[in-house]
Amino acid sequence: MSTTSKTAPGTPPGKQPKADGDSQDLGAAGSQLSTAPAEETPNLPALGVTGWARWFWRQLTSMRVALILLLLVSLGAIPGSLIPQDGVDAVKVEEFRQNHDILAPVYDKIGFFHVYSSVWFSAIYILLFVSLIGCIVPRTWQFVGQLRGRPPRAPRRLDRLPAYTTWRTGAEPEEVREAALKLLKKRRFRADAAGDAVAAEKGYLREVGNLAFHIALIVMLVAFAWGQLFKYEGNKLVLEGDGFSNTLTQYDDFKSGNLFDPDHDLAPFSFTLKDFHGTYEATGPNRGTPRVYEAKVTYSEGADGAEKSKTVEVNKPLNIDGSKVYLVSHGYAPVLTVKDAKGDVVMDKQAVALLPLDGNVTSSGAVKVMDGYRNAKGEKEQLGFNAFFLPTYGGEGSTMLSTFPALINPMLALSAYHGDLGVDAGIPQSIYQLDKTNLKEFKDSDGKLFKKQLKVGETMTLPNGAGTVTFDGVQEWAGFQVTRQPASGWALGGAVVAILGLAGSLFIQRRRVWVRAVKGDDGVTVVEMAGLGRSESAKVPEELGELAGVLYEQAPGAPDADAESETPDPRVVPAEGAEK
Repeated sequence: MSTTSKTAPGTPPGKQPKADGDSQDLGAAGSQLSTAPAEETPNLPALGVTGWARWFWRQLTSMRVALILLLLVSLGAIPGSLIPQDGVDAVKVEEFRQNHDILAPVYDKIGFFHVYSSVWFSAIYILLFVSLIGCIVPRTWQFVGQLRGRPPRAPRRLDRLPAYTTWRTGAEPEEVREAALKLLKKRRFRADAAGDAVAAEKGYLREVGNLAFHIALIVMLVAFAWGQLFKYEGNKLVLEGDGFSNTLTQYDDFKSGNLFDPDHDLAPFSFTLKDFHGTYEATGPNRGTPRVYEAKVTYSEGADGAEKSKTVEVNKPLNIDGSKVYLVSHGYAPVLTVKDAKGDVVMDKQAVALLPLDGNVTSSGAVKVMDGYRNAKGEKEQLGFNAFFLPTYGGEGSTMLSTFPALINPMLALSAYHGDLGVDAGIPQSIYQLDKTNLKEFKDSDGKLFKKQLKVGETMTLPNGAGTVTFDGVQEWAGFQVTRQPASGWALGGAVVAILGLAGSLFIQRRRVWVRAVKGDDGVTVVEMAGLGRSESAKVPEELGELAGVLYEQAPGAPDADAESETPDPRVVPAEGAEK
């Protein structure tokens, strides 16, 4: 028996020199191991407009251009990550414009402040989408045709294939072919007997993985685009005992995709914050780190939905009709009572939310008394207070920073102003800041800004009998983020399929095996086995050797007339041109 694994020098498997009909037959057997379309270069000047259109389509649907477009998408996302975006934070965009007089106009013209909705990024995205579809569709139909067909017939000269072995046996050719057919099917080859040979093929999952990878990329592109166009995200600060209804006017800030319709795409639901509960590490290096951080809410879906209870925790959102409600922040709201010069209550135990400044929830904000206040002269005015709150005050002489995030020794510092808050001018302003343009300071006995530190239950008396402010207590609030990202499940599924498909296309090898059994001139059956892979690999000779060893046991070798009666080992060795 002769065993070889060989290839003509410098010639890949299945591409032997076409010196005769046998070589052409071998080339046909080695074809279609891939569904990659053969590239043809049209005669562009002769074909005119049609030829140029075909050439452009072939270039656009080539894998080379698809990779270039994918690289361009990645490069285009860089400015979208480094430069503030209008749809994400309009305030930072405006600050950038004010601080960069030269760059800002340039960025405006090229769309760097809205990268993902810019014309150039959309063009790259669409071209990549078209390129992938144009590449996948013909390859898919070609692969389906291969699956429906039979494995290619055996070449006339099997000894020209890169992995080859042969031996003589006393078994009949029909018995050898029948045993080979059963063996190959048992090894999960798609096998078929035709003429004097059995043809088998294996490794279709390689091309399935390749196609699955590219289809998954399309699914991911569509999912990302759909999610960006129809997404929405809003934030809402809710005091304990207060509620929220999912309408546009209820949000503190809101942003959405270009095709989002608030009249139809906002899920109808509402919830009420019953209680926020937080505990913190009291000692050690992690002092102040939250141990329990949860908000207990009751919610209902639709206008007449039944009320349900839920505890919302960090990274454990409330899911309602495709929307997710995340717990994102927590803080305190001092409860204040304000009276005017006559002692009439103009703010009755109202909680004013302040924003945290650090991990120990040192907070700041503004208190605005807009209606009902009259000064000592009976004139209508408005009051404003800069507020600074410490949930755990370190005591007299300590810094104005909280030493612990829990309410242990709360202290509220207020500085007082009077005049016009500017809220009636029609210009939007932050509820957490004072516009001091038309405000005057209350002065103390030294002529300085009047301010005072208050503990719970204490009262600040404004100068000249202008009124009083009483610190009645502290209420907690929780910050929620309501988001909806359509098609996120499709994007995740596409990513998983893409990874599995890429792994299959990299590690699974497409290969073919042929077994021929015919009567020799001396009446003894000659068995030939050959294998061919898409690329030369040690796996094809090893697999062929294993198959030959099993088949050899069923059709053992016959001794040659002029050789010793020694049974050879039917292994395929990868040495080029070797004979045993």
